[in-house]
Amino acid sequence: MTTSPTPPDVDVVLPCLNEAGALPWVLSRIPEGWRALVVDNGSTDGSAGIARAYGATVVHEPRRGFGAACHAGLAAARADVVCFCDCDGSLDPALLPPFVAEVRSGGADLVLGRRRPERRGVWPAHARAGNLVLARLLRRRTGLRLRDLGPLRAARRAPLLALGLTDRRSGYPLQMVVRAADAGWRVTEHDVPYLPRTGASKVTGTWRGTWQAVRDMSRVLAEPPPSGPLPSAAASPGAEPRLPAAPAATRGIPR
Repeated sequence: MTTSPTPPDVDVVLPCLNEAGALPWVLSRIPEGWRALVVDNGSTDGSAGIARAYGATVVHEPRRGFGAACHAGLAAARADVVCFCDCDGSLDPALLPPFVAEVRSGGADLVLGRRRPERRGVWPAHARAGNLVLARLLRRRTGLRLRDLGPLRAARRAPLLALGLTDRRSGYPLQMVVRAADAGWRVTEHDVPYLPRTGASKVTGTWRGTWQAVRDMSRVLAEPPPSGPLPSAAASPGAEPRLPAAPAATRGIPR
């Protein structure tokens, strides 16, 4: 993990709210040469200090909300490619290099990790149910045949910013996918192990929290497609040539 003033190879945005127990492991898994951007969203357990001690760059976002933390990290990023990963130990950032390689090669514009629980109880039934509902609604809205809206993901920074994401709560990850689909991006997903989290979930730990998140995301899905021109995910100068884009009806991972 790099802490030099030169632009990092890749920035990894890690939204953080009281994740002191998970941070040491998560930060130890950041690939060499990449920069960890830990976005402290009002932690009271010393998470920011732990992050600094492990060499991470800490960004403070006082406005509560998963989307607020993610977007603050995106705004602070300087690398061409930006990754996102939860900070609770449930996902391994060491799995991100193939995601980045796929983005850089032009094989995909947005790569998502499809969570596959390592054992029973890792992904509660209510959280799975909410995810299934949203995946079906997403397919109806965009045509994308995704099976998860996992927070482990990678894309180029400038096109992400150009999407003009506005949700600052639980709908942020979904809005990113919806607007990317509307812009014609190639979106793919790959299986990743879903590990037992450290500490309590901030969103899907209860039925109430899960369905609040579903309501946030349902509002995103109800937004009409933009009428004006949409930002492409064209590669930055010097990047490898892009592969031809798949037809809109077949974007994503086929069943």
